[in-house]
Amino acid sequence: MKHQVESLSTKYFPFTEQTKTVFLVHVILLKKDRKYLQNVDDQTAIWRMKMAEQNNQKGGQAKEQDINQLLKVRREKLANLQEAGKDPFVITKYDQTHHTTDAKALYEEHEAKILGDRKAPVTEGLSEEEAKEVINNDYNERREIMDAQPLHVSIAGRMLFKRVMGKASFCNIQDRDGRIQVYVARDAIGEKSYADFKKSDIGDIYGIKGYVFRTKTGEISIHAEEMTLLSKSLQILPAKFHGLTNTDMSYRQRYVDLIMNQESKEVFIKRSRIIKEIRNFLAERDFMEVETPMLVSNAGGAAARPFETHYNALDEDVKLRISLELYLKRLIVGGLERVFEIGRVFRNEGVDTRHNPEFTLMELYQAYTDYEGMMELTESMFRYLAEKVCGSTKITYNGMEIDLGKPFERLTMNDAIKKYTGIDFDTVTSDEEAKALAKEKGVEFEERHTKGDIINLFFEEFCEEKLIQPTFIMDHPLAISPLTKKKPSDPEKVERFELFINTWEMCNAYSELNDPIDQRERFAQQDANAAAGDDEAEHTDEDFLNALEIGMPPTGGIGYGIDRLVMLLTDSQAIRDVLLFPTMKSLDK
Repeated sequence: MKHQVESLSTKYFPFTEQTKTVFLVHVILLKKDRKYLQNVDDQTAIWRMKMAEQNNQKGGQAKEQDINQLLKVRREKLANLQEAGKDPFVITKYDQTHHTTDAKALYEEHEAKILGDRKAPVTEGLSEEEAKEVINNDYNERREIMDAQPLHVSIAGRMLFKRVMGKASFCNIQDRDGRIQVYVARDAIGEKSYADFKKSDIGDIYGIKGYVFRTKTGEISIHAEEMTLLSKSLQILPAKFHGLTNTDMSYRQRYVDLIMNQESKEVFIKRSRIIKEIRNFLAERDFMEVETPMLVSNAGGAAARPFETHYNALDEDVKLRISLELYLKRLIVGGLERVFEIGRVFRNEGVDTRHNPEFTLMELYQAYTDYEGMMELTESMFRYLAEKVCGSTKITYNGMEIDLGKPFERLTMNDAIKKYTGIDFDTVTSDEEAKALAKEKGVEFEERHTKGDIINLFFEEFCEEKLIQPTFIMDHPLAISPLTKKKPSDPEKVERFELFINTWEMCNAYSELNDPIDQRERFAQQDANAAAGDDEAEHTDEDFLNALEIGMPPTGGIGYGIDRLVMLLTDSQAIRDVLLFPTMKSLDK
């Protein structure tokens, strides 16, 4: 080993004797660890030791010089490959027959078929040396039997570990499904290919053809017979065993995060499954998926400030949609009866752990039902998703068990406030009385607010944080629900519910307002609110009113925030953790 250090140091750098000694001790101590040098080759290791010495001598400039030199070396390697006619970037495709998990599963099946009746070696009563010899002989016999009927595969992926040991080496290849160890021998792939492999870097993408085998330690691996460099990595990945620990950078460079953090990758795989299962669930209930405009002249359907842009071809200012509602209701008018859309919406508002300016919303509308029907659908769908995606109706979020299998609790908004504050707003008769209660409890409000607004503020202040287990909050005030049908028994309330889980609002549903005269009056009130300074108020939509005048049947509708649902089912702490590319402030701002 000392000779190897001497050889490497002479080849690359004139080491001092002190640095040679330090490096040799470093190698002896860590070479036993499989993680050692897993993301650097020998030249890089020597370079880093030399830079460490220079750092002691020259101060903090060494780290930047180190990185710049390593990047330069990678580009030089690419140039040498291209000069030798081995440019990886001219390759257009590769015959990938298996993924890593496929190869492992097939080998286990193949092995069981061929060696299924073979008994384990008996070592009882033998000395340690004798036992080792028996186990070794058994392994060699097994290898000989299996290698006589090889299972050939062709895999492709990114190299995340490399250990060079003379005429034979090991590397780990990661693809979409997982990782597998690859045994690379000079005699198997040829001297030139092996020389090229020794110069490879962590992050390079390889295509590998070979046969599957099991090592003496029991690890299923691939014995490489042909290696093809498919892409040269010119950047340096984070250390594998530390991962991408800079949270901000993991959001900005999600591609690196997905390579280095398997947990992050699993979240997005699960997100895709959640959306797939939502579609499956609704398909079973005969819903039709549709698409509606993102650029609109009147952004309605929610209380939010829209983004605005300019449509050059029409020379017209337009807005990005804040909801899917009004166009989907038009389709109910058109007779489609059961429709849904999963799509991006955009709200010009703040960013926090549960909000992102652009997010994925799913809305559905079903003719001839009401908010009771929407409650049944919601409870059934959440239970279905938990079973399909998580394997159980009991899930855990941040250490708290949440049971989606039990019937969801149902409370009116006024009953929830009474439960947690003792105040019964059903006995409050005026806006002034409601404002007096707000002052008494320290709830901030605006002068324009009515009793209905105060009720909502009380709920947000005193109730939301208590709602951990699934709970439907029903019968909201009319003042905060401009698109919802009134309760026949109490015209100050509407047939609306929100589902709360883990203190979060998970969905919002109505018995949809289909009276065009009532709807026009409520739009007028929204216009007045906007004039009074409410920048989240809706505006009169004449085309939507025209649709209602043609006639819309009694309809139940609901909207789900997909990102928050994914957070819940993946135990993710922030919305950015479930968005592949969340909104981030530009680094140059």
